[in-house]
Amino acid sequence: MGRNLQSDLGGRDRLRPVDLARAHGLSTQAVRNYEEAGILPAAQRTASGYRVYTPLHAAALSAFLALVPGHGHGTAAAIMRAVNGGADDEAFRLVDGSHAQLLDDRRTLQAVESALRELERTAGGGAGGGSGAGVPEGGSGARPGGGSGSGAQPGGGPGTGVGLRPGRGAGAGSGPGLNTGTGAGAAFPSGGGTFIGPLARKLGVRPATLRAWEGAGLVRPPRDPRTGYRVYDEAAVRDARLVHQLRRGGYPLERIAPLLDRVRAAGGLEPLEGTLRDWHARLSARGRALLAGAAELEAYLRARG
Repeated sequence: MGRNLQSDLGGRDRLRPVDLARAHGLSTQAVRNYEEAGILPAAQRTASGYRVYTPLHAAALSAFLALVPGHGHGTAAAIMRAVNGGADDEAFRLVDGSHAQLLDDRRTLQAVESALRELERTAGGGAGGGSGAGVPEGGSGARPGGGSGSGAQPGGGPGTGVGLRPGRGAGAGSGPGLNTGTGAGAAFPSGGGTFIGPLARKLGVRPATLRAWEGAGLVRPPRDPRTGYRVYDEAAVRDARLVHQLRRGGYPLERIAPLLDRVRAAGGLEPLEGTLRDWHARLSARGRALLAGAAELEAYLRARG
């Protein structure tokens, strides 16, 4: 009881589990668990069966703990198992994957900011780009005011965005209120806006996804009083685009709902500024964490030889 294994084994480079645990703010059981999971190299054993660690184990533990903030526990553990198993290339592939994910998240943030700028421009300038109302509930057919193809923007010009306002131009075709397509003969929105099918295509999601967002209270499209179909007006399109972009950014639905409530209560997008600043800060912190983890991993690789 109470024996000092460093003294027993006659080596200053010998570390007990408690030495390793205290140095890293862990329990001795956590150290044992990490060894059993392959995160640490296998420990030597004394004649009586006690584990004996070395500075190499300390370097491995430091590397793992430094990898976790940037890569997450699962990926960090997989990196260490690969290194300890001699599969360095696999470890580097996993590291590359985390960097690629961070870059993709940065691009998503840029897309969200771009979408918000466009929404602000649309709200301020009164001219939304549009693909027209289309045919309700995912049908196919010509758009109002523009025959077939990309539809007509408010004001009569061609456009490819999601329509936010009823068209007022003089585009050729059947005109609003008439359905010349093949989508079961349903009428176009009587008050402007767009149906679920065209909006889903524009966002690259399924109509069922939009319905799920509606069921969660994230999007609130009114109904056409004549047909009962969902009609996504300017506010509903704005909300759908924000939900789509925030979901791509990794935001869970339960965090998006209060954000949208703040946007609606404030009557604008200003409440999102704090969210975007926080998002930038989290991405920067992940970038720093990836750098710190790489430095510790490189130190471990050098110590391993």
